[in-house]
Amino acid sequence: MKTLKLLIGFLLLGTFVTSCVVEDTIYVDNNQVQPISLETLINDYDLWYVDYHLTTGSGDVPFMSKAFTLTFNNGNLYANNNMVDLGITGNGYGIQIGNYNTFNMVLEIDHVLDGANDFEVIQDSANEIRLRSLHTNVTYYLEGYNKSSFDYDQIFYENIEYFLQEYVGWEKTFASATGVLNEFDNENYLAFTPENLTTFYSSEDDYGINIDLINWDYVGGYEVFDVEGYENLKILTLDYDIGGNEEFELVVLNDGQIELYHVDSDTTYEFTGRDFLQFLKQSSTKSAVDTSKVEGRKRMKVERKIKVRKTHKNI
Repeated sequence: MKTLKLLIGFLLLGTFVTSCVVEDTIYVDNNQVQPISLETLINDYDLWYVDYHLTTGSGDVPFMSKAFTLTFNNGNLYANNNMVDLGITGNGYGIQIGNYNTFNMVLEIDHVLDGANDFEVIQDSANEIRLRSLHTNVTYYLEGYNKSSFDYDQIFYENIEYFLQEYVGWEKTFASATGVLNEFDNENYLAFTPENLTTFYSSEDDYGINIDLINWDYVGGYEVFDVEGYENLKILTLDYDIGGNEEFELVVLNDGQIELYHVDSDTTYEFTGRDFLQFLKQSSTKSAVDTSKVEGRKRMKVERKIKVRKTHKNI
């Protein structure tokens, strides 16, 4: 498919038009489509998913590296910056993060925190665009969806590392009666912090205590793997600094609960998120876990390794 740049033109038919107009005829699946304005294009879809894993360039526009989705609506710009309540917050559109305007071949955005940013818009297909920053060396890839066809659940798995970070901690709320006794039975809390994509904390503190008062007994590195043949399953490994490691099958039950199946012991655990961290708003938590970088959390390109599933547990 030919890549098309959106170009502005003035219609000299007695009417002055300021919105961006595609001058070339668009072909989608060999069918001719009439040229449309940039305003029409970005409003044609309820949600634009920011596929951050495709981002190119060495620059950064902070609000773009925080957003999972963007919505353009009559000059107002909305974003889902959190996995939690995705599809619920703002009736699915998220929170308003600024305003936008289309002028010539440029999308002008005024973000409430980051200020003005201008992007050249390049259309790759009927629902795929690129936003090339005119101020820094970075290009973002967006896919357009209507809410009725948007797979909110799959976004959790594509961005699972960020979902795990959206609570100060995770409390164990269920352990199966079956399974072999193992050391992880004693660990009741986990935390995956915004420090980076590799640090976790673990605690043996009793259930139900204030999350800010937890003594984090262990620290280490974690990694999430894709699973060959499965889109709704991940493998989580915890590598403790004191030595030893644990491997789990990870399933998202909802936006506040995860299931961890301990592969070696055949034990299933459920963890419930404690103290939700909303991005774009300052967290008041004073947990011993470092949440000081909540405001600055940005998505990074994640290249996961693939593992073959060892078990036949039903999911």
